[in-house]
Amino acid sequence: MMDEWTIKSALEWTEGYLAEKGDESPRVSAQWLLSEATGLSRTHLFMSFDQPLTADERATLRDFVRRRGAGEPLQYITGEVTFRHIPVKVRPGVLIPRPETEVLVSEVLAALPAAGKREARWNEEAAAQESEAVEALKEAVAKAQEALAENQRSAQETSAAPGTQDAGTSQATGAEGASADEAEMQGGSAVGEMAGVPDASPASFAPAASRPLLVADLCTGSGCIACSLAYEHPEVRVIATDIAPEAVALARENVEALGLADRVAVLECSLGAGIGEKRMGTFDAVVSNPPYVPTAVLAEIPREVADHEPALALDGGADGLAVFLPLSEWAARALRPGGVLACELYEGHLDAAAAIAQAHGFESIRIVNDLTNRPRILTARKPAL
Repeated sequence: MMDEWTIKSALEWTEGYLAEKGDESPRVSAQWLLSEATGLSRTHLFMSFDQPLTADERATLRDFVRRRGAGEPLQYITGEVTFRHIPVKVRPGVLIPRPETEVLVSEVLAALPAAGKREARWNEEAAAQESEAVEALKEAVAKAQEALAENQRSAQETSAAPGTQDAGTSQATGAEGASADEAEMQGGSAVGEMAGVPDASPASFAPAASRPLLVADLCTGSGCIACSLAYEHPEVRVIATDIAPEAVALARENVEALGLADRVAVLECSLGAGIGEKRMGTFDAVVSNPPYVPTAVLAEIPREVADHEPALALDGGADGLAVFLPLSEWAARALRPGGVLACELYEGHLDAAAAIAQAHGFESIRIVNDLTNRPRILTARKPAL
């Protein structure tokens, strides 16, 4: 490499070297690597062409260029990728998040109730309490009205007696013209003093349906789906699972780094095996980007992917649906009525996946295209009661 490195000369040399090594986008790769090595944004690189690199920056860039020239993905070298609205840490051994998966997150968010606009679900116990409170309120008001009528009768009898006209008039005014306002106050006081009557304020009648939205993210990998859902929807709580210890460790790091530890839990298990039976029938959504590349197709994928990303996260068996089959079966048990299943799958096998979902009792099945207009996402709902 050259004796004297400036930002400009380093960019030019790196681009040329990577082009010789077969990099499909050598200019973009050079910019990303130099940005990571210097700590400058890509914009600032172009504003600092004459700035010399330090010895440490030169050494770091050499290592980056060597790794990229050998075909290692840029994301593994830089250690981070932007996914929707969040930065996600990535490293070898865990699948790199793709733009297609951003579409999957969009579909799940669209299927869930919007924050602050949820419909109250029927709660038998809360409804019974509300009914009792309303009846008690009616009874108290009736008693207050009876007491008012009795006061009026007494006032009339007193005013009819000789020599008591002035006093009677005064009492009648206090009961009638003092009026409806005082009557409401009397009624309200009676309600408040009745034993065993819940506070009749609107808050006490609020439906018991303000629970969080519960989502299962199976085969979570880096945790990009789980973290995005929790980050973008304040009412979402996620249980994320993965069978690979490397993925579980990385997902937990991302959860912590994003400040979502109180809303996202990561378990090491196969699909939903580590999620207890008591959770069955409680999930609002089950989402997954499972291994879905047919085994025969793996031989045709780019070397950069095949040589560096984990086969465990890619190989979906002969038809690409080896994982989707048990996944959809579990989702049918785990989802509450009306809950949604959303999965990213291989483009040629969405129809077969739809048939599997239908066989497991799902309805409203949709196939959604990805950013390149290829069928990629399947969504389906568990029938509502």
